[in-house]
Amino acid sequence: MSADVIKSARRAFDVLEHFDSTRRPLSLKDITDHFGYPVSSASGLLKSLVQLGYLSYDRYTRTYLPTTRLATLGNWVTEELCDPPLLALMEQLHLLTQETIVLGTQSDLHAQYTHVIPSTLPLRVHMRPGTIRPLATSGIGLALLSARSDDEIDLLVRRMNVAETDRAQRIDITSVMASVESARRQGFVFSRGQVTTGVGLIALLLPEARHGRRYALGIGGPVWRLEEKAEMLLDTMRQGIAGHVVDTA
Repeated sequence: MSADVIKSARRAFDVLEHFDSTRRPLSLKDITDHFGYPVSSASGLLKSLVQLGYLSYDRYTRTYLPTTRLATLGNWVTEELCDPPLLALMEQLHLLTQETIVLGTQSDLHAQYTHVIPSTLPLRVHMRPGTIRPLATSGIGLALLSARSDDEIDLLVRRMNVAETDRAQRIDITSVMASVESARRQGFVFSRGQVTTGVGLIALLLPEARHGRRYALGIGGPVWRLEEKAEMLLDTMRQGIAGHVVDTA
């Protein structure tokens, strides 16, 4: 796939995500000022999204706004992969802990957050749906790897190392397997500052979902705060999972 095609696709999603962040009509100048795109490229992109039905254009205010087609595009994903009991569990955990609650799944060589409920506490961790994390060195990622066989994990780590051009950043399979064995033995992962300094995440693997997908549920926050109430958080998560989530395998 050419770099131009990738760049065009990336720009389209960047623009749509910017609408999600700003939540207001945006003009061509708003887009070019924010992203620094050439006017001609940004204009062509916005017009294409209008023609495809994902944006509407108001000729009087000269602004663009997402259409309901965009709003409903991913509804089936929530319905299929994030069933009501699981979403109810996340809401319950958030209500009880006030911490950031995340749901993640494997996306090739990464762990990806599919649903996030942000913390309501003054000092909180900012996570967004769609965010990717290293599969072999993040809390959600290690919880997900614990469901894989040792041979599958070995192959995944080999692929990660082939893709990593910086030899110093390549992953030690022995260290990964030690973390996975710990997750299998304890039944959870407590990641402390592995992705962001001072930020931690307690993650548990969920029973197999529809379509054979595996998910991990996590509670994220400052490491010191998670350590203070780790036992309570784990008990709350385990009880919630037992009461809300059914193994569909």
